[in-house]
Amino acid sequence: MDDKKFWSQILEHIRDEVGNRDFNSFFKNIELIKITDDSIFIEFPNRFVKDWINDNHPKIFSKVTAAISGTQYLVKTSISKKQKPTLKPTAAKPKMLQTSTSPYENLKPEFTFDNFIVGPPNQFCHAASQAVAKKPGISYNPLFIYSVPGLGKTHLLNAIGNQAKQLNPELKICYVTSEDFTNEMVDAISDSKMSEFRNKYRQIDILLIDDIHFIAGKERTEEEFFHTFNTLEKNEKQIVMTSDRFPNDIAKLEDRLRSRFQMGLIADIQPPDKETLVAILINKAKQENIPLKKDVAFFLAEHLANLDIRRIIGILKRVAMYASMKDRESIDVVFAKKTLEDFNILSWDEVSITVEEVIKTVADHFKISTKDMLSRKKTRKIVFPRQIAMFLSRKITEESFPEIGEKFGGKDHATVMYAVSKIEKEIDLDKKTAATVETLKERITSP
Repeated sequence: MDDKKFWSQILEHIRDEVGNRDFNSFFKNIELIKITDDSIFIEFPNRFVKDWINDNHPKIFSKVTAAISGTQYLVKTSISKKQKPTLKPTAAKPKMLQTSTSPYENLKPEFTFDNFIVGPPNQFCHAASQAVAKKPGISYNPLFIYSVPGLGKTHLLNAIGNQAKQLNPELKICYVTSEDFTNEMVDAISDSKMSEFRNKYRQIDILLIDDIHFIAGKERTEEEFFHTFNTLEKNEKQIVMTSDRFPNDIAKLEDRLRSRFQMGLIADIQPPDKETLVAILINKAKQENIPLKKDVAFFLAEHLANLDIRRIIGILKRVAMYASMKDRESIDVVFAKKTLEDFNILSWDEVSITVEEVIKTVADHFKISTKDMLSRKKTRKIVFPRQIAMFLSRKITEESFPEIGEKFGGKDHATVMYAVSKIEKEIDLDKKTAATVETLKERITSP
């Protein structure tokens, strides 16, 4: 087999296993040096990449090469001694340094306190967020916001930044997801720009970091964030974090970070009551120019109450789009009910579907065991059904990507995200896959 073709197959199998994010961050720039009868020689771009792969996927190259070729190669590694040229920034790569005079470009201007609907379930968190925006570094530091997905954590995080910016335009504010923080750090290590990376994050006035739980288990990221946190806190700079779980419930998080997350104020957001949800729907309808009557908003709130707000708003948009296609000037309860039934939305939500049920149904359909579904086997016979099961779990259960990964034998959330993306593409390209997924969906959601 041609060495380049063999190496391309190896990388493709690794991408399937680890997902796009980790592949692009750690595997993409590894180079094949040569292949002999019994050995494969590869070169890592730097020691950090080598150490990360050895810690997280210690036998991945030997497993993948054996699976492809049937030969157990001895994997020999080295670290590149080449000086990498400075890379020009691209649109696809997160900007590490802000050269603009405005430090606010990464804030989402559509998320403000003015368009955040306040009700009893989020009143305390809203008040704490406003206090932080008015007096950053003084009122509550750090502020840790947690809730299940879709209840407005990202909205409040950006509202803090937008309000603080309005009150004091001189403040240096940075909004970033923990995933982008990690990727920027990897880029900085690869490009020998760690001092610039540290200057960016340790010389700001307000750090707004979304989904902080995703740094758990990433040792170098945790180490870097620990020192960033300490520097900002020591200088009385504001830190606000969001997570879909309480600090004590974040698995694999270092104790020293866990204690720091709890040293300020912890504020949770509970699912909205019916009246608050109705207000949210009416407010969103006004923003989107959707002719939504109050009785229809109450109908949606009544029948979709067990979904997160993001999904409910998505359904509202689907109903509005369907009304537009039917040339209707308004939406009444009868039309809304018929639309939800046509899209099988009501039937999905009247039963509580678990990831375990999805796994069993898909395994039975493909005549494999649930044990195989939860294993790390990489044969097509197992991988394809597993990806379909992950896709359906995401679409018809209330579980987040990390929660689904845990229930699939402790898979990383990036693996689940990759599976969902891949099956979505397969559905568009292959009618047989689309029919299979639809059949399984109906079987799972049928009362």
